[in-house]
Amino acid sequence: MTTKSFFSLLAALLLIVGGPAVLAQDAPATPPHAVSQKTQLPHPSETMVVLGAAVPVPLAESSSSVLVLPVETESLKVESPLELLRSDSSVFLEQRGAGGGQTDLALRGGGFAQTLVLVNGFRVNDSQSAHHNLDLPFPLEAMDSIQILHGAGSTLHGVDALSGVADFLTAAPAADSVRLRTGAGSYGENEESLLGALARKQWSGRLAAERNFSTGFLADPGFNTGCDAQQTLRDCTNDRDYRNQDAAQENWLASPLGVTDLLIASSDRSFGANQFYGAYNSWERTKGWFAAARQELGSRTVAAFAYRRHSDDFVLLRQAPEVYENNHIDGSWQASLRHTLPLASNSLLLVGLEADGDSIQSYNLSAGVRSFALGVHARNQGAGYVAFDLRPARSRWSLSAGLREEIFSGGLQSTLAPHMAGSLRLKPQLKLRAAGGYGFRLPTYTDLYYSDPTTLGNAHLQPESAWSGEGGLDWAASPKLALSATGFYSRQHDAIDYVRSASLPNPFLPSGCPANTWCAANLSGLHFAGVESSMTWMPTKTQSLRIGWTALHGAQDALHGLQSEYIFNYPVQNVHASWTLALGRNLNISNTVQIAQRYQQAPYPVWNAALTHDVGRLRPYLRLSNLSNTGYQEIAGIAMPGRAIVGGVSLRLSR
Repeated sequence: MTTKSFFSLLAALLLIVGGPAVLAQDAPATPPHAVSQKTQLPHPSETMVVLGAAVPVPLAESSSSVLVLPVETESLKVESPLELLRSDSSVFLEQRGAGGGQTDLALRGGGFAQTLVLVNGFRVNDSQSAHHNLDLPFPLEAMDSIQILHGAGSTLHGVDALSGVADFLTAAPAADSVRLRTGAGSYGENEESLLGALARKQWSGRLAAERNFSTGFLADPGFNTGCDAQQTLRDCTNDRDYRNQDAAQENWLASPLGVTDLLIASSDRSFGANQFYGAYNSWERTKGWFAAARQELGSRTVAAFAYRRHSDDFVLLRQAPEVYENNHIDGSWQASLRHTLPLASNSLLLVGLEADGDSIQSYNLSAGVRSFALGVHARNQGAGYVAFDLRPARSRWSLSAGLREEIFSGGLQSTLAPHMAGSLRLKPQLKLRAAGGYGFRLPTYTDLYYSDPTTLGNAHLQPESAWSGEGGLDWAASPKLALSATGFYSRQHDAIDYVRSASLPNPFLPSGCPANTWCAANLSGLHFAGVESSMTWMPTKTQSLRIGWTALHGAQDALHGLQSEYIFNYPVQNVHASWTLALGRNLNISNTVQIAQRYQQAPYPVWNAALTHDVGRLRPYLRLSNLSNTGYQEIAGIAMPGRAIVGGVSLRLSR
């Protein structure tokens, strides 16, 4: 199908849906960020899945492998929302320190740049460097849930969704409330947050802000001064220190036209970056702001627009910032228009148009002399897609399929991304499902243009892509026991990684790559196969146990004798177990244990626990991290914190 014919089809469909159609009440109910026919703000009680389907569907009816993680009920147990991602055994977080900063997200063995990160459906992947994809622009207190799609998702969600999608969602508040939280603990950690929310029939609003900082968990012999809250991070004695600040304000307004959702958020993160990108005691600060608007246009159409600005200030030598410093500023915008057309009872057609653009201004400062780092660049892309979702009434099966065509600027070819998923209920408690699709991503500006004595970008990189498929079953054995298992396979094309060789020549190295230098390259022949499984069991009304296990096998012959910097950091085994127990006097205790084994590395366990009081106005909490005091690394050469404890109290007022 050519680009012209595909968009001609879209134009025809948009004209068709403007005419008479099936009654609107045939469409399923939807959450606030999707189409709603109500003139007041919706507060759905059923968990709806917004990833991997043309329209939101109940979690139990999803044909794709999707995990939904509640946030609001877990907020006292974790320091950042990233810790909740670890409960998905198919997720591997490559973290460089504490506090939720500088963390990479990998799914099913894919590279950290191959997972699309969304906020309420808006993309926040960073065009400068995928290391900043999880620089989330709003606080933990503002989040309602996290949804994770396993497998390719580019058909509906666009660029970067090769191995999966993670969507961080908010929801309109259901009641007026005020929350204040403060805590302190090991390594000089201090955390505070506040939230204020108002809920009315036609309008709701929420303001949230938080900050957390730490003096760090590693001693740095290069400093002789102390560090306290009044000093800048560059004066600290310890390493892996950080200071994070986030704020967000969101409003929901219901009118006869539909729900309007307006969000503006900002973040400021600074941290010690010793050994992050080489054998240097570095320092880094990232700042960003994000604004998004979504407007329902009647009961079936949604228009949306968002803008993101992100800056990165990197100092190579913390004690001598004048030696070498990078300053990067990147911006991105996105616009979309979606329309749903009911085909029959419980079946719909979705058509959509999207446009995206990003740009960067990047400079070096060395010995007072300013020069280009990544330079000044910009690129744009547009997409059209169509998808349908068939769920016949009183049937045991469902089927969804879609096709997307993405057009790139700058001479890059367009690409077609198909997807199909289906499910069959053998019994009310037993569901079979299968899904397959295509994902793709563009190289970041760092991949294309970065250069230093140990690393060399490649302006000739091609977009990477992957075909993936899966099959699985979900069994609700009883009201207290649920089991799930999925087998999956992914084959990547032109995978982007940094490779090097100790000797030259090597025909698989990019042209002009020196010996012992990490050079960006496209790799072929890379594929992954694996199994993911989970069990949720509630032995009593006061206890719950969940165990997830994912095993991976990858193709190692794709390197042709070269060394890889990122791709082969994946875990071959990843197990996550959580046990929660409700004690007397409204006390709750939770234990989580993760056992991970990275490729060609020894396995390691990490045990975390939390004790919380989850009702009443005053809610004390206690978090214990790495109780096993395991010395481990999620990225080679970067140590993770040892045993730590944080305690505090949350004050909650509501009506």
